[in-house]
Amino acid sequence: MKSVKLITPVIKKTITMYLQNPRLKIICSLLLNLSIFIHAYAQPSSIKALVGGTLIDGFGGEPISNSVIIIEGDRIKEVGTIGLVEIPETAEVISTEGMSVLPGLWDSHVHLMINGHSDYNHWFKTYPQLYEEVIMPSSAHQLLLAGVTSARDLGAPLEASIAVRDAINQGAIPGPTIYVSGPFIQHQSYPGNEGFRWGVNGVKDAREKVQRLAKAGVDCIKLIDQDKMTMAEVRAVVDEAHKNNLPVIAHSHRPEEIRRGLEAGVDCFEHTGLSSAPQYPEDVMDLIKERTAQMNLGPFFWTPTVEGLYNYEYVRDNPEKLDHDRWHLGLPDSIIADIKASITHPERLPYFQITPVRKPTLERKVNQLKEAGVVLLVGTDSGIPMKFHCQSTWNELDVWVNEFGFDAMYAIKAATYWPAAMMGVADEVGTISEGKYADIIAVKGDVLRYISLLQDVDLVIKHGKRYK
Repeated sequence: MKSVKLITPVIKKTITMYLQNPRLKIICSLLLNLSIFIHAYAQPSSIKALVGGTLIDGFGGEPISNSVIIIEGDRIKEVGTIGLVEIPETAEVISTEGMSVLPGLWDSHVHLMINGHSDYNHWFKTYPQLYEEVIMPSSAHQLLLAGVTSARDLGAPLEASIAVRDAINQGAIPGPTIYVSGPFIQHQSYPGNEGFRWGVNGVKDAREKVQRLAKAGVDCIKLIDQDKMTMAEVRAVVDEAHKNNLPVIAHSHRPEEIRRGLEAGVDCFEHTGLSSAPQYPEDVMDLIKERTAQMNLGPFFWTPTVEGLYNYEYVRDNPEKLDHDRWHLGLPDSIIADIKASITHPERLPYFQITPVRKPTLERKVNQLKEAGVVLLVGTDSGIPMKFHCQSTWNELDVWVNEFGFDAMYAIKAATYWPAAMMGVADEVGTISEGKYADIIAVKGDVLRYISLLQDVDLVIKHGKRYK
């Protein structure tokens, strides 16, 4: 390739020197044509053709057998089947025979600044200076190789969040397209967490905090502990966010958080709550149903993030799962050792001691939401203790399908089409269709029958570039 790049300027210089000599005109012409021919065929093709796989396009319809997807640059040019779609002669042909082909996954709730360590106080004191350069890029890379091509990062220092997101968008580091909230907005910051938790004191301060985030360029606003704020403060946060065209993502651990969020017009709720109550209170469900009945407001979104809690007992009793080295990617040995030491005894972690009591409530609460007409999104809280970015997303899908009995197509749509719609980018990503970014993954086998195949994605393409 290096020699080809040198031929063209040499030939052009020769032509310039001898063009006036009639005897050399023919030779110069031949050399010029040869140069153009070699230069053109030496360049890597910007066209890719994925040929032969079973396409699950993200819209929820019947899969398409013997599919063909033509990618030109970073976009999808054509989608169809073998025999009906012409494959360009210059295309790089990638066989997807025997594979499920689907849009790149979304994880709608991740924390790039943490990576499985069990002691938050220790982590937040020790590693803030490494978030931007080491830890967050490591988390992003792990997500991408797991088939996650888009993710919402909900809670991190503002400058680091913006810097990592922009570095990914500029192609400087590998990772999903990240939608960041920056710091949490809440009544009062937790001690030692002021870098990524902003307290508000009154309506004016609430609006100013949201304005500051908006000017910095965040993609959404993260609201937490809204039941400890005044209702006027909650309304101010949501109203100011919407004035700046920013959706509000809010915690829903406690019933009053949900009540206040619904009253203020929150766009998407997170989690199913950390209590051991067997189900949501009746009045809360009535409010949720009243909201889902108002279709003029659009779908009502919720990210339940159940797998971290649901799978705790299995991980506790089968700690071999924690030994997989995929989560080491991009982390220095010292941090790897620190994380390992913190999870040596999974059964002793204070974070999870009440989880066995919570676990039986999770399926009921998720089904309450589903039956009430809520649009559920796949998100994981990835980065919490013992939850690594290389595995959280497929674990969530697995719990939905194999434990809760959800239809696999429903779960996949909750990890592709619906998150893109919620974030207002469905015209760019979320499905495999003409004109959209080529964010595509493929895995050997039938994911609609065996959703756990997603634990080892074979092909990852983001914006037309192949990463795996």
